[in-house]
Amino acid sequence: MDLKQANCVPLPQNSAAGLAFLREAARTFRTTGAVAPSSRRLAERLAAPLAPTCRPRRPAAVLEVGAGTGPVTRVLAGAVGPADRLDVVEINPRFVEILDGALRTDPALSAAADRIRLIPESITDLRIDHGYDVIVSCLPFTNFDPEEVRAILDRYLSVLVPGGHLTFFAYLGTHATRSLLSGRRETARHREVTCLLHDFTRRHSGRASVVWRNLPPARVWHLRAPRPAARICGFAEKSDIAAGGGRPDQVYLPAPDRMRD
Repeated sequence: MDLKQANCVPLPQNSAAGLAFLREAARTFRTTGAVAPSSRRLAERLAAPLAPTCRPRRPAAVLEVGAGTGPVTRVLAGAVGPADRLDVVEINPRFVEILDGALRTDPALSAAADRIRLIPESITDLRIDHGYDVIVSCLPFTNFDPEEVRAILDRYLSVLVPGGHLTFFAYLGTHATRSLLSGRRETARHREVTCLLHDFTRRHSGRASVVWRNLPPARVWHLRAPRPAARICGFAEKSDIAAGGGRPDQVYLPAPDRMRD
């Protein structure tokens, strides 16, 4: 499965990184999925599960998938504690090279380099022998085939510990754009992936928010793996409501049109 994860690229740290982004975006737009670098605001929203009020009390195992040249990685590096571990998955060889160099030269990354492991593989092929407390996905799901999206989401769930957080995003406006500019088959594929993501977030009580300060704006989804009597940073899980704790209005269950972008 070819899942080149290059959609989360930062504002260029130097001319080489900027040129690398432009080359890869032009060469692999399907798997790059971006028309502009991701903003810091989007990166911070994706990394929200590592905020002091949300993060696990024990040392956290964090997984980022689709790091690109590292805008989200930089925010995650600043949020992980001394005992935490951050695995960064990126399959695009050019971006792996840039990330590897940044771990030595970029102040935001080099300060946490001893806690970061760079993994140049596909998430669906990677052998994982432990669970993750936080998974941050920067993959452009609406550019993939439905079977690829199912495989990736299943993989995330299989390695997410009980009570663990999963965040991912989708750009707004892509549904209308594809309907106007793409053929019938491509429009149908995009619609099927959109419905798949909607069903996934509904089944897992996904909570959504929009980051407007990004080009294009993006909807960020925050899900959490079930855990008995758990509370998610100010809102209750289904298990809380079933047990009589928490209020139903504290759980975000997205309406179908909220996933239509």
